[in-house]
Amino acid sequence: MIREMGVDLAQGYGIGRAGPLAVTLLRGDLTGLAARSEPRTATRRPRTRQSARWRYRPNMEPVQTVVLVRGSGDVGSAVAHLLFCSGFFVVIHDIALPAAARRGMAFSDAIFDGSCVLAGIDARRVDDVRELAAQLDARAAIPVTTAELTTVLGAVAPAVLVDARMRKRAQPEDQRDLAPLTIGLGPNFVAGQTTHLSIETQWGDDLGAVVREDVTKRLGGEPRSIEGHARDRFVYAPASGVLRTDAAIAQPVRAGEIVATIGDEQLAAPLDGILRGLTHDGVPVEAGTKVLEVDPRGDVSAVIGIGKRPRQIAEGVLRAIQTAAS
Repeated sequence: MIREMGVDLAQGYGIGRAGPLAVTLLRGDLTGLAARSEPRTATRRPRTRQSARWRYRPNMEPVQTVVLVRGSGDVGSAVAHLLFCSGFFVVIHDIALPAAARRGMAFSDAIFDGSCVLAGIDARRVDDVRELAAQLDARAAIPVTTAELTTVLGAVAPAVLVDARMRKRAQPEDQRDLAPLTIGLGPNFVAGQTTHLSIETQWGDDLGAVVREDVTKRLGGEPRSIEGHARDRFVYAPASGVLRTDAAIAQPVRAGEIVATIGDEQLAAPLDGILRGLTHDGVPVEAGTKVLEVDPRGDVSAVIGIGKRPRQIAEGVLRAIQTAAS
């Protein structure tokens, strides 16, 4: 059933109020992809010029447009948040035990706790993919699932897939057959080869820019400095293993205080401040994974909610969807 979905966007986006599904994507030309009703399989189908064509029409009758966001970290959560507030039907997919550290800025805790709230929007874990359609239609919360990806694709047939896993050192695979429009976030995505479009995610003038025919920037540079602290704010897993902690996001810590352990390895706070990032207790991590971050400002509002960089990336994703046919 088509419904009026004018939604006040969350504070900070600066986009204003969305009308009845202000962003409308028509899927009539997407035969064999989003329009098909049979379950999706992992088998790749031949790509055609017609099946890859998108049309954006801002004032047409609304249709239900499903977006699948891969990754529940701070960037994927910001994307899901903005698209949900803009009237899209959004589902988040991730692995069963994500190592996301900035959990106060993400929906990842819904996977562990069953539900969570980010900037006024609820997320709820859905274990049975047969419930996804009802959860999407209700729009009471963003469903988060860890079910097998191809099963989720078959259940919701997304019109748009956003890879927001932010795998900085991985070489992205070709995902163009997973949805009529695919968008990659992070280094090494090649627009037109790995995904249809991609978004720049590095700090700088190009942050949030839509890339249509080139590769996104390679991983490089240093973290942004906060009160004179850059990379020294972070702690990386010294070995592979299961992270154990009883600390919480926004908790005050002192330099040298033991915050977590991985096996026999103790992870200490690198400086005074509050915890901005901390991988959830019981999550297995690989050596070198960023698992802990301290914010020296001690401002809880800086570690809870949607950050500036994720917000700009999310706005880039929205622009990419709006202008996909131009």
